[in-house]
Amino acid sequence: MKIKRLSVALTACALAAGMAAVAAVAYAAENPTIVTVVKVTGISWFNRMDEGVKQFGKDNPNVAVYQTGPGRADAAQQLKIIDDLIAKKVSAIAVVPYDPPTLEPALKKAMDRGIKVVTHEADNEKNTMVDVEAFDNSAYGAALNDRLASCMHDDGKWATMVGSLGSRSQVQWANGGIDNAKKKFPKMQLVETNLETNNDGERAYEVAKEVLRKHPDIKGFQGSSSLDVIGIGRAVEEAGLQGKICVYGTGLPTEAGKYLESGAINGIAFWDPKLAGLAMNKIAKMLIDGKTVEDGANLGLPGYEKVTVSKGPGKGVIVRGQGWVSVDKSNYKQYNF
Repeated sequence: MKIKRLSVALTACALAAGMAAVAAVAYAAENPTIVTVVKVTGISWFNRMDEGVKQFGKDNPNVAVYQTGPGRADAAQQLKIIDDLIAKKVSAIAVVPYDPPTLEPALKKAMDRGIKVVTHEADNEKNTMVDVEAFDNSAYGAALNDRLASCMHDDGKWATMVGSLGSRSQVQWANGGIDNAKKKFPKMQLVETNLETNNDGERAYEVAKEVLRKHPDIKGFQGSSSLDVIGIGRAVEEAGLQGKICVYGTGLPTEAGKYLESGAINGIAFWDPKLAGLAMNKIAKMLIDGKTVEDGANLGLPGYEKVTVSKGPGKGVIVRGQGWVSVDKSNYKQYNF
């Protein structure tokens, strides 16, 4: 009798455990976790992106979301964070790679384990399901260069700066500007090409000062990292060269504002990192739900109302919006970030 009761009890325990496991799987499917991993925490650009991540969480209360990243721009630190997230078995990782090739093995491992992978600013990433781009990167760089050339009257020495040579999008913007100048402005002389600033405003300032020392007759700078123009503007203002040197690049209105006002920066362009954060998380949730992004789809976000979808370098796709904004002293205050 005791043996029979024990057998029944064990069977009941096994059934309960099985039901609990099924319930856990169902809960995980209905309550997924999406983690956004940025290049570096604590800078305005990614603070703004975090607003988009949090907004997605508010709009989707059954999805757990948060943003994380290394304390300084470092590929090895970002890789470790992603390895930790794989170990935690999160549902999806949305990452802005500091150096896309460095993350390839980890992102492959994530996908092999069923984790959905979305990237941003990394259209060379092979191990991703969807790479989200706010626009065509070469065209963006060319548009910045057109503005720079106009300021320089299509003539004179100029230089390009990037946060990192491993940051795919930033190099594409710079090279888009370089190619544009070669085709359209033969009198513009590129004297320094894609100088690295480590996505650091202080480093950008030091690099810009060195360029000014080396080329005292330089007429223009085109920056890529959002902190490049800040460092350049500071160096130009310190040297009293406002109005004599033209400065254009990616930036945020709140950061670049004082230099736009002084004339040390002539103009910036950007896309809203908040919207990019929302777009990445929306697409990650679509992937979790077994959906795909179709060419011409409307993500319900400004600049992403009619996306284009093309094949990526791996098995994934690249989704591009039309989300860049160009501002100068006359209109930058329209944007509160």
